Amino acid sequence: MDKKRIVLALGHRALGTTFSQQKEAVLASSKIIADLIQDGYQLVISHSNAPQVGMIHTAMNEFARQHEDFTAAPMCVCSAMSQGYIGYDLQNAVRSELLSRGIYHTVSTILTQVLVDPYDEAFYRPVKTIGRYLTAQEAREEEEKGNYVTEIPGKGFQRAVAAPKPKDIVEIDAIRALLDAGQTVIACGGGGIPVLSQGPRLKGASAIIEKDYASGKLAEMTDADILLILTGVDAVCLNYGTPAQTPIRRLSVEEARRYAALGQFEENTVLPKIIAGLEFVDKKPGRRAVITSPSYAREALAGREGTVIE
Repeated sequence: MDKKRIVLALGHRALGTTFSQQKEAVLASSKIIADLIQDGYQLVISHSNAPQVGMIHTAMNEFARQHEDFTAAPMCVCSAMSQGYIGYDLQNAVRSELLSRGIYHTVSTILTQVLVDPYDEAFYRPVKTIGRYLTAQEAREEEEKGNYVTEIPGKGFQRAVAAPKPKDIVEIDAIRALLDAGQTVIACGGGGIPVLSQGPRLKGASAIIEKDYASGKLAEMTDADILLILTGVDAVCLNYGTPAQTPIRRLSVEEARRYAALGQFEENTVLPKIIAGLEFVDKKPGRRAVITSPSYAREALAGREGTVIE
């Protein structure tokens, strides 16, 4: 592998929320992606899908409520739909940006399934809320179907699904083949479609995989050099939100683990990025994980901005 390989994980701010916002957001993201390709990096792109999968889940299930001949859409199907339409917008935006620079380069989206463990403890403690707010009666109806529901103070109730850890990527051979052919690949969108292995069959799971953990697994399985996580902050901070807030520029694996154990990183936002980064780096010498905002992607790769785990 001559070029350095980066798994680039885009947060939801890089994609927008509505159809129109996403169109605008991917135009800005495509410039960052094109910059990195032009700089000589080989990219595998993963992305968030939280607003999009929620919108799809709500729309499909509201449709089913009003049309008795249709059933509610499973979470795995909603995840697949979000991968498809985000990938469609993103690959076209990157292709157009590259062509505007005189670069012909193929960008392909792989509809990606990610294997999870049916005995993962996350299935006993669903934490990811999804869909619209429900009334108390609607919440009871969801529970009668076997779904988990959590109360959101002052807003009502919301369905909650598990967030299991990724164990394997089903389409990894296809992803590697495209990379070996010199293409840019969009894969594991939204953390991938969570599936359970049942003999020769794969069964969709009612879950959402944390995008950062899936990106770390993707980086590991494609033997990437760098895991670059673009998020809403320029750098990770210690004592975040206090007068003692301090940005961290460099972390060793041991330091990252220690700060995580001390509760320095918010559980549902920063901590998955730290854990994904340190686990990726720890598996092979010479790897780096970089966490920063989209505007500082190039500077962070050069070590001038962001937080680097190495």
